[in-house]
Amino acid sequence: MAKEIFAKVEQIIEEIEKAAPNDKDAVEQFRIKYLGTKNILKPLMGEIRNIPNEQKKDFGQLMNKARQAAESKFEQLQSSLDSAAEAAGAGDLDLTAPGDPIPLGSRHPIATTMNRIISIFEKMGFAIASEREIEDDWHNFTAMNTPEDHPARDMQDTYYLKDSTEMLLRTHTSSVQARMMEHNQPPIRIIAPGRVYRNETISARSHCQFHQVEGLYVDENVSFADLRQTLMYFAKEMYGADVNIRLRPSFFPFTEPSAEMDVSCFICDAKGCNVCKYTGWVEVLGCGMVDPKVLENCGIDSEKYTGFAFGMGIERQAMMLYGINDIRLLFENDVRFLKQFTSAI
Repeated sequence: MAKEIFAKVEQIIEEIEKAAPNDKDAVEQFRIKYLGTKNILKPLMGEIRNIPNEQKKDFGQLMNKARQAAESKFEQLQSSLDSAAEAAGAGDLDLTAPGDPIPLGSRHPIATTMNRIISIFEKMGFAIASEREIEDDWHNFTAMNTPEDHPARDMQDTYYLKDSTEMLLRTHTSSVQARMMEHNQPPIRIIAPGRVYRNETISARSHCQFHQVEGLYVDENVSFADLRQTLMYFAKEMYGADVNIRLRPSFFPFTEPSAEMDVSCFICDAKGCNVCKYTGWVEVLGCGMVDPKVLENCGIDSEKYTGFAFGMGIERQAMMLYGINDIRLLFENDVRFLKQFTSAI
């Protein structure tokens, strides 16, 4: 009896090895016969009770061999069918036809301009610093030498959080400078790019949100000449080697002396156009020497260290570089507008 059962299993293994179904339906029938829930091997497992104890181990190994042979054969047959299907499909494929176009996105003009500015200052050794956009009154105003009666503190200019007179949406990235000076001792050489908020009427020339890049350099013996040379290098890298700059006296609470920097109009070569209002000059940023009071507020010895700071709006730079005449276009996410910058890097 046992001999006949062993012979039956051996016969099934031989059938499995010789099987050669050649289409999808025949392969499926093979699977059902040898691996399905009612496969022909299942009844033979019940015959183990008729196998002598000393042969049960050999019988179990033989049954495992039969099942493994069926699984291996089925995988082989399935793989052959897949390969044949791929080969048939490839025969219908025109490899000389052009591929389907892949729509390309584009960098936003603000991101492109900001990355360009950051790259220029990184060459001069400035590190990038970033901080929170929800700021407290101390770092946004007081530390930067903005007195309590300064107009910038008025609710018309600043977004304060609900029911709070201390927490606000930062009005400039100068707060990043305050935090860097508060937690680091000179030398400090950073730029602080980021989004800022002011409670202003939205128009073609102004918006309630915009972006800034501010810079700070604090060390021993830093002079106004260092500031001018830094800005001259920036202007030539940003607008062209032939550009000139001029510094006009101005006022900012956190710098003294303070200045506005103009560049010779790179649109009309300083001959006069609507961008420069026919003056030949375009205002691009504010700057100055860090007020000693600011250094002291942030825990830096103003007798030992000096520094300069500068800040510029990214939107203004982008509008000049790309000839954009309405700042609102930069925030509307209109695909028709953004597609114009597909090639921008």
